[in-house]
Amino acid sequence: MSINYSEKIPNNVDLASDRTLQRALERWQPEFINWWGDMGPEGSNSFDVYLRTAISVDPKGWAHFDYVRMPDYRWGIFLNPAEAERKVNFGAHKGEAAWQEVPGEYRSNLRRLIVTQGDTEPASVEQQRYLGLTCPSLYDLRNLFQVNVEEGRHLWAMVYLLHRYFGRDGREEGDALLERRSGDPDNPRILGAFNEKTPDWLSFYMFTYFTDRDGKFQLCALAESGFDPLARTCRFMLTEEAHHMFVGESGVGRVIQRTCEVMRQNKVEDPEQVRALGVIDLPTIQRYLNFHFSVTMDLFGADVSSNAATFYTTGLKGRYEETKLGDDHLLNSNTYPVLQVQGEKLVTVYEPELNALNERLRDDYIKDSIGGVERWNKIIDKQGIPFRLTVPHKAFNRRIGPLSESRINPLGEVVSDSEWQARQDEWLPSAADRAYVASLMGRVTTPGQFANWVAPPPRGINNQPVDFEYVRFN
Repeated sequence: MSINYSEKIPNNVDLASDRTLQRALERWQPEFINWWGDMGPEGSNSFDVYLRTAISVDPKGWAHFDYVRMPDYRWGIFLNPAEAERKVNFGAHKGEAAWQEVPGEYRSNLRRLIVTQGDTEPASVEQQRYLGLTCPSLYDLRNLFQVNVEEGRHLWAMVYLLHRYFGRDGREEGDALLERRSGDPDNPRILGAFNEKTPDWLSFYMFTYFTDRDGKFQLCALAESGFDPLARTCRFMLTEEAHHMFVGESGVGRVIQRTCEVMRQNKVEDPEQVRALGVIDLPTIQRYLNFHFSVTMDLFGADVSSNAATFYTTGLKGRYEETKLGDDHLLNSNTYPVLQVQGEKLVTVYEPELNALNERLRDDYIKDSIGGVERWNKIIDKQGIPFRLTVPHKAFNRRIGPLSESRINPLGEVVSDSEWQARQDEWLPSAADRAYVASLMGRVTTPGQFANWVAPPPRGINNQPVDFEYVRFN
């Protein structure tokens, strides 16, 4: 399915055939551009950036690379091709034809799912707004901007669904997506992790590894939806999301690579000696990892949730890789392990699986996250340094649900409030850690040069050399 770029709003949904919808989205478009100007990457409007733009939804050749000024980027509406005779694959409507229109009785819940997903997209752009001012290289600056424009396009994807299928309510929700602001005390973003600051590039790499990976799992679950337009939208969003996680995994890996090279060359291991050489010590990297992993844990929602059960039973949101699972896809009699604090210990209890679907998705996410952390450990191992990064226990530093009522350390041990206060700087980035990392953030804009604290990548983007002029300043 090719994308029509002759339209004011590029699309593959035959937007021109619905003039009312087209006019509504064309009224929303300048508001989006105004939001981008106010909250998008600071000071970047005149840059020519080597960006990829979707030209098709064919996985064999869907993207085109060229220089674009970001305000001129062609944000549009792209859905994967329809699957003939697709069925609802789970819940009470299992086996029925997938819905092409919103079932009236599920309208509110479906809108809630779309709005919550849509709210994360502009939030991350707002969180990353100032990072370009301290980029460690043109290669990294280009990757930041690619992530930013695609988050903007993912916002368009959700706004299209709201306008197309939810009438006035949808238009109002689309407007509200541009009115909330990340971290605003009066009108914050819906989910807590999207109100956190992303003040430095180590935070950015961790965010794109851990938090964008939550996006992958949420989109995978929504891609199973019985509401076919949502499923098709999310499948194409996943194609773009993969690059965001690559930026995170490779970025953290390059920080680790540079740190280990400096440690080996100078024969130092003490964190203060490592810092004196202008790189980020491994214990600080571990604390950043702990923070971003634990904040992301909360994005999956409460461990036991009647809402999750409702979304599944009504066919709105499935499990990760739902159709590959070998059960009855009804789950009426299944149970699933969840954690509770009893006395001074974490214990496992079994809840109805329908109510524990958030926990199951969280567990799927953890398995996927561990894989990348182990790849980071191979970088450390190759340098012969006796240190291992670990994923903290999933109950660590939780801020929502029953587990948030207890203090739990990275090993999964319940600790007293006094011990937590005494040791939290061992487990989470301290003010001194953040100040040190911030002190390293200086802008590097010469092609092929990189800040001292991060290694170059092994290869460039789209077969270009590492020293390619990824961003041109005008």
